[in-house]
Amino acid sequence: MKHSKFAVALVLLLSLQILSSAVAKSKSPQKLKVGFYAYKCPHAEIIVRKAVNKAVSLNPGLAAGIIRLHFHDCFVRGCDGSLLLDTVAGKPAAEKENVANFPSLRGFEVIDQAKADIEAVCPGTVSCADILAFAARDSSLKAGYIGYEVPSGRRDGRVSLSSEVLQNLPPPFFLAAQLKENFKRKGLSLDEMVTLSGAHSIGVSHCSAFSSRLSGFNATFDKDPSLDSGYAALLKTKCPVPANGDPAVNNDFQTPTVLDNKYYVNLKNHKGLLTSDQTLFDSPLTKNLVLNNVKYGSVWAKKFAAAMVHMGSIDVLTGKQGEIRKNCRLVN
Repeated sequence: MKHSKFAVALVLLLSLQILSSAVAKSKSPQKLKVGFYAYKCPHAEIIVRKAVNKAVSLNPGLAAGIIRLHFHDCFVRGCDGSLLLDTVAGKPAAEKENVANFPSLRGFEVIDQAKADIEAVCPGTVSCADILAFAARDSSLKAGYIGYEVPSGRRDGRVSLSSEVLQNLPPPFFLAAQLKENFKRKGLSLDEMVTLSGAHSIGVSHCSAFSSRLSGFNATFDKDPSLDSGYAALLKTKCPVPANGDPAVNNDFQTPTVLDNKYYVNLKNHKGLLTSDQTLFDSPLTKNLVLNNVKYGSVWAKKFAAAMVHMGSIDVLTGKQGEIRKNCRLVN
């Protein structure tokens, strides 16, 4: 009798353990994987690449815009495509309406086109978050011949709030130590922060993001002393006072449409455009990392690819979390 009671108790205990394990597995997030759509939508990545190549061929600046979209998406609520959502009437403003994103972000229409093309052949299958990750990779390939495999399987988020943007994105006036902490909160290392900053090898920044470096810098210096005088004089011609609107200037004056390590060469020569750029060379915390990227451009390119993959995994939704949007601008 005692043995039978023990046997029943043992069976119950094992059953509870199995059930608990099953529940835990169902709640634990699934991992992203390369080739996630190999059977569900085998041409998904090819379709995205065609859309990106066509758009960037017509407007090379869109490569930087799309990479920036991915970065701004991942740093707020994780890589869930929340940045792509439009504001809905009567509800709080969406991420894309925030001053850090509007009107400077570019490339939304490329993601829309890729999504429409995919929906035509694989409806309700490929997430907008994955399309954005693929598009960022294809932009890196188009602009700098930096290719890499993108693990996929992300799901789309249903929430997008402008109020969450500034507390997550690093502003252009951050110094190295602040940038380190900002990226650390997202699970990215100091070297990855410096490596990803190399995306500023392409694209533009508006004068309002760096004009404080050109005049009225502080009580001691009218111009930021870390900025090369000749470069400062050039920038003043690009950003006249008073200005007509908010003009844009190339982040990298040497190779403005090529994703390469010339960005770091500029920093070494005190020609970094933003405070958050130049600080990487001026700070002992990151100076040697910059110098390594100056010397070894091919190594930087490999690190950039790996860092993009890592960034693309920040707080992703997988499995049954979130949804697969039909339209990247709207929740289902």
